[in-house]
Amino acid sequence: MASTYLHIANGTVVDGDLTPPRKNCDVLVRDARIIRVGDVDVERDVPRGAHLTTVDARGRTVMPGLIDIHCHMTYGLARTEEEISMYTSAEMRTLIAAVNVEKVLAAGVTSISQPGGSHFIGVGLREGIRRGLVHGPRMTTAGRYLTTSNGLSDWFPDSTGVPDSSTGRLTNTKDQMIDEIRRQKKGGVDIIKLADSPFGDFQAFTNDELKMCADLAHQLGLKITIHARGDGEMNAAVNAGFDHIMHGNRMSDATIENLAKSQIPLAPTQLLMHHVVEFAEAARARHSIVEATKRMNETTMDSLHRAYQAGVKFAMGTDSGFALTPYGQWHARELELLMMYTGMSSLEAIQAGTKHGANAMGLPDDLGVIAEGKIADIIVVDGDPVKDIRVLYQPDKVQVVILNGEVQTFPEDIRTRFVRNDYLPHEYSWELITYERVYEGGELPKTQLDWAGERRQDVLNDLRTYEGEVAAEPMTH
Repeated sequence: MASTYLHIANGTVVDGDLTPPRKNCDVLVRDARIIRVGDVDVERDVPRGAHLTTVDARGRTVMPGLIDIHCHMTYGLARTEEEISMYTSAEMRTLIAAVNVEKVLAAGVTSISQPGGSHFIGVGLREGIRRGLVHGPRMTTAGRYLTTSNGLSDWFPDSTGVPDSSTGRLTNTKDQMIDEIRRQKKGGVDIIKLADSPFGDFQAFTNDELKMCADLAHQLGLKITIHARGDGEMNAAVNAGFDHIMHGNRMSDATIENLAKSQIPLAPTQLLMHHVVEFAEAARARHSIVEATKRMNETTMDSLHRAYQAGVKFAMGTDSGFALTPYGQWHARELELLMMYTGMSSLEAIQAGTKHGANAMGLPDDLGVIAEGKIADIIVVDGDPVKDIRVLYQPDKVQVVILNGEVQTFPEDIRTRFVRNDYLPHEYSWELITYERVYEGGELPKTQLDWAGERRQDVLNDLRTYEGEVAAEPMTH
């Protein structure tokens, strides 16, 4: 098969590796690889008669595609934990994820890593993308989180247990952890995900358990990551040799020093936590949750500033998949928050959002940098993210998305095409209906309803009509 060429002409190249921007710079791609960065002479550098596509990037920024290493495609814009873990069938979740993942790519995120989700849907989605059945970014994925009775994702009482549809898998013993890691390897995952305590108030896995899980994952050729908000599990994960770590909200100076020395990437994934507070009113978030999150964010800012000053390596993760962090909308805002919560520069934030995520994709030497020999995952942006990082998440600013050397096309309504896990069975009321609330004056209505006669039949007809209308509603919002 003859090679195809892509010439990105006259742009300002931000290479993802802290090099100062290069103006009026060309990038030449052959098939899926970058073969020249600098001056390109088409007559000289492209064989006569070869298939050539040209992108005029004059006045625009050319940079690596973003890499989001914390993107939950099976969550479906969740509002509640029950929505994530219980409602909507595996088959429907798969279809919803397949639609939503295109929005992620259209936002300039050319690679994602899913650190846990329902069933083995992530594996199916990854393979669907590879085979061209689904339009989305390159992808790696974990299976269900390994957790303990004291860890994130064992949300349910022991009387019901952790349902198989949950994102979590309860593993309270070493034998159970070993069995689950082996089972997930067979299921085709790239990454093992552990979930320690929800808010880092204590360490839910022992040091030995973390080391055993990391050693087994590596023995099987897998990477391993962890939800770790507290100091103890952070330090234990570093000592165990985890490949990347999520959150790091509470860290002592000793743990920060250990993490910096290891150069294990930390993805704070602060977007969700920040939005809980910033958009509390619009989201109708519960006051107690907002106040607790606000305190956590203040603690996080202190930890991450100290971590940045110590030389910790940061990567970009967003927790996209919640109603507060919808797919394709806010991914690059995590870079703005990295600057805010650590004090890093915009060039360093871009490096965190590109080069530093490549290891989670299994391509540490091939991805995330615009340089000769690298994979051509590239975006062309209307604006200068070095001066204003916010252009990377503003609507219509990411104008060209290139994946594996190919310019991508999207439906015109891609930004507003939302599909969610909307099935909430047995929804009776979102409000508390008390006597005082219904009858504010304290008096009963003057007439009583004839529930045994015509009025009862009217109510049944009304319900049938309502159910028909609900069934006919489209799933896009």
